[in-house]
Amino acid sequence: MILLKSLINKPSTSLSSSFKSINQSLTIIKNINNKYYSTTTTPTNLNLKSNILFNNSDNKMSIDNKEKIRAGLEDLMKRRFFITQSFSIYGGQAGLYDYGPPGCAVKANLINFWRQHFVLNEDMSEVDCVSVTPEQVLKASGHVAKFADFMVKDEVTKAFYRADHILEAHIQTLLKDTSKMSKEQIDELNFVLAKAGDYNQEQLKEALTKYNVKAPETGNALTEPYPFNLMFQTQIGPSGLSTGYLRPETAQGIFTNFGKLYEYNGKKLPFAAAQIGNAFRNEIAPRAGLLRVREFTMAEIEHFVNPNNKTHPKFQEIKDVQANLLSSDSQDKTSEIEVCTFGEAVQKKLIDNETLAYFMARTQQFLHTVGIKPAGLRFRQHQKNEMAHYAQDCWDAEILSSYGWVECVGHADRSCYDLKVHAAESKSNLSAYEEFKEPQFVDIAKVVVNPGAISKKHRAAVSPIKKYLTELKDDLTKALEIQEAITKDGSYNLVLDGNTYDITADMVTISKAQEKKNGHTFFPHVIEPSFGLGRIIYSILEQNYYTRENDEQRGVLSLPAIIAPVKASILPLTSSDRIAPFVQTISKALKEANISTKVDDTGNAIGRKYARTDEIGIPFGVTIDFQTIEDNTVTLRERDTTKQVRIPISELPSTLRKLCDLTVSWSDILKTFPIYESQSE
Repeated sequence: MILLKSLINKPSTSLSSSFKSINQSLTIIKNINNKYYSTTTTPTNLNLKSNILFNNSDNKMSIDNKEKIRAGLEDLMKRRFFITQSFSIYGGQAGLYDYGPPGCAVKANLINFWRQHFVLNEDMSEVDCVSVTPEQVLKASGHVAKFADFMVKDEVTKAFYRADHILEAHIQTLLKDTSKMSKEQIDELNFVLAKAGDYNQEQLKEALTKYNVKAPETGNALTEPYPFNLMFQTQIGPSGLSTGYLRPETAQGIFTNFGKLYEYNGKKLPFAAAQIGNAFRNEIAPRAGLLRVREFTMAEIEHFVNPNNKTHPKFQEIKDVQANLLSSDSQDKTSEIEVCTFGEAVQKKLIDNETLAYFMARTQQFLHTVGIKPAGLRFRQHQKNEMAHYAQDCWDAEILSSYGWVECVGHADRSCYDLKVHAAESKSNLSAYEEFKEPQFVDIAKVVVNPGAISKKHRAAVSPIKKYLTELKDDLTKALEIQEAITKDGSYNLVLDGNTYDITADMVTISKAQEKKNGHTFFPHVIEPSFGLGRIIYSILEQNYYTRENDEQRGVLSLPAIIAPVKASILPLTSSDRIAPFVQTISKALKEANISTKVDDTGNAIGRKYARTDEIGIPFGVTIDFQTIEDNTVTLRERDTTKQVRIPISELPSTLRKLCDLTVSWSDILKTFPIYESQSE
């Protein structure tokens, strides 16, 4: 393994060589890897398509580069209608964005490939659940009580700010001039900057006070931080008696339908369910365009496994793939990126289990294929203070942007928390059953309940307490936890339906025993990859935006063909009546081959037409000229190299189809057809 303090600039040879045997998507991955980087390229000379997001010397972003890349891309997105602020004619609304035609096409293509890469290749069951969710569901999941961020308020103007964001901005301002600071002071500020997003309410209060943070626009004093629930509340029906929320994630619909999904999959584990849909979060202070919005599209997977077997049958196919891993321990020490294979990471328990690692690897392959550079992708492990109490291991796929590292895909081993809480609240069976090959002696909890002792202290609740304690038989871990508390503290605080009951030694006796069984019932554990598609789209656009050499006004989106909004532009050289019939013929032939096209029959010069298609990411251009009339050939131009070949019209649809599917590379095309030297670039 290798330790690096900065990002690596290239993948290992194993990254491209080990993408095999996962059907067409892995063929696509291999070809796109060959297109974007060579496995023999050294870290010092890798050219990321002239993208200025990375500094050539240390692969970090300079302030100037951040501003250039962000300003250029945002101008392009607005001018060519990739996205626009919603309801802009009324002044717009922060955190809400509409996708225009090219943005909508990129999003649709990304979703289509996500389905192919995950749902199709991994035999997943896709569902489509509603967005409006009854309060009872989100109370059970914990969202009503805990789905909150901390905010502060300007004491004079009453303007709201998210507490961690305003702290981060203040620390960044302090770090702009460190000439009078000691190394210890600088290190402390950098530590606070890195940890602010994980601070609890008390830690935020202390930091805001210590660093004398004020309202940025006015300099006024701020209130102490307090929680704000991020869910949009609504009423279901006209009575006003049924409270609901717009879902903050898509996962809960999968969990509540687990019983039906389990039956649909033949009552066998493991199986995975997937869902693509919008989620809603009432962000305190939306910012950074698509990176933090109030309505966004998620693609989530819930992979249900036996908690005693988290191996994965296809783990061998990805075990030699290398990844950039930032572990929990490293974040508190050196912040070094560890570069190792997923197999090594599982072997030494850096990643908890094979299934979690498998989905991390598949996510990495997906992101590389759709245009995320290897140098701009890492996996960061959640630290103890970030993880939910029930989670066993969590890793975020973070993508480097001009805003820094941005979490775009979460990978969590959620244990069985969700199924257990929904089963308890709904009184439904959300468990699975495993039949043993042969009868086995299994550990159980031997529970002896004394109803008389319970009645003396909790007369009105004897039945529910007795029922709960009796059912601990198959939950040995919880049963022993209760017994340990009674032994150590004299009692256990049992919470049922919001009420707390003291359970003492005279009420119940619990011990470990064994019982012969033919099978056992259990709650499956869940491995969850959760994709924020808006964040991924913005990151792809930013990492693939560059300007032509010696012409900073000529922007290019170097999007992979698989997600490009249009696959080919059709460009008649002139508006001649002799050329016009070929436009319709070629357009029809390409559409019949399922290749999207955009015709530019304006009077602009051909070089100007190339520039207009390049900046919205169209990978191929078909030029119809006067030679077309003579021999039924056209020129085919590739966006990034700007090289052209002369190709018969009859071979154009099949050639473009192969290029868009990445089953052939542009270098193959250059060897197949005669080169055409254009003077129009």
